Amino acid sequence: MQDPEALGGVTHSGGVDHPDHAADDAFIAPETPDVASAAQHVLKSGDTFIVNDSLGDITGLDDGLFVNDTRVLSSLRLTFGGRVPSLLSGSVSSDNTAFTAHLTNRPLPPLGGTSTPEGAIHVQRSRVLSGTMMTEAIELTNYGTTDAVVPLSISFASDFRDMFEVRGLKRVRQGTIEPPRFDDGDVCLDYVGLDRVARRVRISFSPAPLKLLADRADYSVELPAQACVPVYLTVIVAVEPLAGAAPDTPSAGIVQPQHCLAAENGRRVGRAAVRAALVDAHIVMRERRRSTARIRSSNPLFNSWIGRSLADLGLLTSDLPTGPYPYAGIPWFSTPFGRDAIITSLQTLWIAPSLARGVLRFLAEHQARETSAFRDAEVGKIMHEMRKSEMAATGEVPFALYYGGVDTTPLFVVLAGAYAARTGDHALIDELWPALERAAGWVAAVCDRNPNGLLDYQRESEGGLANQGWKDSHDSVFHADGRFPDGPIALVEVQAYASAAFDTMAQLATRRGLGDAAARYAAHAAKLRDSVERLYWMPESRFYGIALDGHGELCRVLASNAGHLLAFGLPEYERGREVATALQSALFHTGWGVRTLAAGQARFNPMAYHNGSIWPHDNALCARGLARYGHKDAAVRLLQALFEAAVNFDMRLPELFCGFQRRRGERPTAYPVACLPQAWAAGSPFMMLEACLGVTIDAEQREVRVAQPMLPEGIDWLEIGDLRVGNAAVTLTFRRVDGKVVASADRSDVRVVALL
Repeated sequence: MQDPEALGGVTHSGGVDHPDHAADDAFIAPETPDVASAAQHVLKSGDTFIVNDSLGDITGLDDGLFVNDTRVLSSLRLTFGGRVPSLLSGSVSSDNTAFTAHLTNRPLPPLGGTSTPEGAIHVQRSRVLSGTMMTEAIELTNYGTTDAVVPLSISFASDFRDMFEVRGLKRVRQGTIEPPRFDDGDVCLDYVGLDRVARRVRISFSPAPLKLLADRADYSVELPAQACVPVYLTVIVAVEPLAGAAPDTPSAGIVQPQHCLAAENGRRVGRAAVRAALVDAHIVMRERRRSTARIRSSNPLFNSWIGRSLADLGLLTSDLPTGPYPYAGIPWFSTPFGRDAIITSLQTLWIAPSLARGVLRFLAEHQARETSAFRDAEVGKIMHEMRKSEMAATGEVPFALYYGGVDTTPLFVVLAGAYAARTGDHALIDELWPALERAAGWVAAVCDRNPNGLLDYQRESEGGLANQGWKDSHDSVFHADGRFPDGPIALVEVQAYASAAFDTMAQLATRRGLGDAAARYAAHAAKLRDSVERLYWMPESRFYGIALDGHGELCRVLASNAGHLLAFGLPEYERGREVATALQSALFHTGWGVRTLAAGQARFNPMAYHNGSIWPHDNALCARGLARYGHKDAAVRLLQALFEAAVNFDMRLPELFCGFQRRRGERPTAYPVACLPQAWAAGSPFMMLEACLGVTIDAEQREVRVAQPMLPEGIDWLEIGDLRVGNAAVTLTFRRVDGKVVASADRSDVRVVALL
């Protein structure tokens, strides 16, 4: 095929039709969809992301182009003669840098000649995000035997809705959408929010369209037989605080890559802009992969799952001044979350410790320094969520910087200790020590307020979260008869996090020569362990209840929360083994993974968000616990189940999926509004793999310990390459030999020790 810009052309006048001009009868109004697309594709760059369907279209339902949690494009549709083209395929590249759709025409109406038959014209849409700029190439190739004239329209709109509006929250007042402007052949869509921040969208086309309206660009593309003609589209978003905006308005913090600024100032639109954006995206992804150990195996499908998971983590990670930070998920949670980032960092700590460093520094920087009921903040708490949207800035929702998570603060301490052990980077612990002491102090203060010495929660703000553990939906905590408990509520898994946090502080304090503080922290940890064993254990079920309510009554419910106790080593050994046995039973294990709630419990529903569904990160923590309590074979089966589920989800585990029992010949059932990708779902295979291989890394001793490794079925060997241990690296290989898995290492300065 010849150069796309060498043949054919686009008929255009270079002029602009303004909104008050009469409607153009030559172009048919595009078809209007009324349902959301089942297949959605996402790209992300920093605080900008786009969700579109397989055609590459944005419909304005639950999709769009978003910057700082504001939808700056609510519609973007490509039509030919008013008709949507036929879909051949649509996908995002394996490294998540570009979206490509392959389309073909339906029969085209005759424009001064014969009609063009269906399937004669191939259309390729190639889209890239870089900073706050979206670039797209639309290449039309005529494979017919006669010349064609293609009436092409690109329609667009912006409703400038806040993310919380898109999710269904109603607003009493909104900002002002300015009338569309035309500037030097571009369309400009502007909005001034109630936060006194202007959000400006500039849409550019190359070549200039035949007609440019306030919501549509029309082309009449002259397409000779066997020729290819491109049309380019660029969308640049700018965010500008106006007079009266708060000086610390989060929306103002956009940093654009240099070539995006060049595109805005230098009017560069077309192939050069697409290539520059793609190069930028590739460089970012490549740099993120360099800091991660390489994993490959004898199983190509398993390799695809690992590769897709790493690519998703790379996509979701943003480079902040404090270091890399994994945003929680797209579309609803493409922003910093505390709990999600900590769990993701724990999942990947053994192969990519730099992520944990960035997360720890960011969370320490945004630790609560004052008490605020509206934000559920108390001195020492670690943030739950940060939003940069208009509604967050105006206080319509409390999530600009929100602290309503009971577990994030102890998990912050746990991550710091795990990072120090993994890397030997005690300089970072020195930097974080004041924040760690404040965090541990908050946990201790809450435990001291509780009659049983437990870490509990009760929301202070009506706009905040009613439940503040990882299962934070309103109905996720209840009694055996379905009653909702009175607060304060003490979740069982949170006590394990708190106990592990106190143990961590005891170890860190001992290293710093703070003997009295270490003894005090150790006593807190022991008291919590004793309280859990006394108050949560249900002898009749041989399991731990999900929570204690404000009256000290146990919620006698069997839930996956108890698996987190095992992951952090709280239960005494025999009780832990009994919990592990229950998690493997049909009450929990569906064949695709472990449900969040055992079948038969009150409020059990395999289609519910937290009451019977399957969450990959929850399964990863359960697998870690199973291996810790002598059920490594069960951890391997869990890894196998999630791997087989991933195969059915195009190698990308969603945030959650339905908890129906597995049946022969059926696929796992998707949850309709799950985030995809989601950071801790993408990180799950790495925590499960670490548990199955029995790998522990001690950077100070420059040592890797391997305890009774096991591999899933279908994998004969697995290699972990360039595993960083201090300033050295090692490659580990695991092979099946005579029915067992044996580990070996290349020659390096790292000592590898096999534990029995």
